[in-house]
Amino acid sequence: MARVAFLGPAGTFAEEALLTQADLAEEVRVPERGVPDVITAVERGECDFGVVPIENSIEGAVTVTLDTLAFDTDLLIQREIVLPVSLNLLAKPGVKKSALTTVISIPLAAAQCRRWLAKNLPDVEFEAANSTAEAAERVSRSKRKDVAAIGTAHAAGIYKLASLAKDIEDHPENETRFVLIGHGVPAPTGHDRTSIVCFQKQDRPGSLLAILQEFAARAINLTKLESRPTKAGLGDYCFFIDLEGHVSDELVADCLRNLVAKQADVKFLGSYPSGHGEAGDKRKAASKAWRDASLWLDRIRRQVRDYPEIPH
Repeated sequence: MARVAFLGPAGTFAEEALLTQADLAEEVRVPERGVPDVITAVERGECDFGVVPIENSIEGAVTVTLDTLAFDTDLLIQREIVLPVSLNLLAKPGVKKSALTTVISIPLAAAQCRRWLAKNLPDVEFEAANSTAEAAERVSRSKRKDVAAIGTAHAAGIYKLASLAKDIEDHPENETRFVLIGHGVPAPTGHDRTSIVCFQKQDRPGSLLAILQEFAARAINLTKLESRPTKAGLGDYCFFIDLEGHVSDELVADCLRNLVAKQADVKFLGSYPSGHGEAGDKRKAASKAWRDASLWLDRIRRQVRDYPEIPH
């Protein structure tokens, strides 16, 4: 059986995301303490795959995942998993909300509940954990009666905690995007996404525009554009780009080729099945138009003579 690492311990959203995938749910699950630990376990061959969060619809990018993929590993994204997120205030049975003085969770989860916490628990202190499940585990082990965790209903069942309040996130349409990390590039499905990191060859006016024009010229839709520091110096940034299509698509391949040749150093993060299937028809139409244009040009080029002068 394959071994699949995930951001643990048991009861995290990462484990929930893993369990939504029928093939992964049948494999051996291996909890790891942090995102870099998940990726390192796959790099070392201790695990075959890893599941890590990469983006939240409220708080945006999970920067530790982006930075690890960009700078610390050559592993590639194998698929994306989009998970609806519901956060709960968890405590030991019998604990009253009015008695709470401390709430434990990951900063990202607390940020998603900022307004609810300010309204309902304005005076509590916040303690950071590595995951929502670790927060629930700490509350479960604690002898205190004034501490709670922000976590999942799944974790509440695992650690035998009661839910003092449900759905406490500030925005109801809360989703987190996870990625499966591994080796190689999955075959195209027709509903794919490609992720890259672009490092500008020169910091000059219009350099980002020149990069984006490569996509616009080929009608390739971008689903994400985000800048991150390159770690090389203040003001030096790279660009994380997600685009519709697969590297085996002629149109996408042509775009990436031109990017590398003319505009930027590119790190390829993967081509993989999209969690949203509507991109396929758009890509098929754009690829067909590109192929038709290529055939038209090939017909013209076949008419080029091997000799320069008009024959007599």
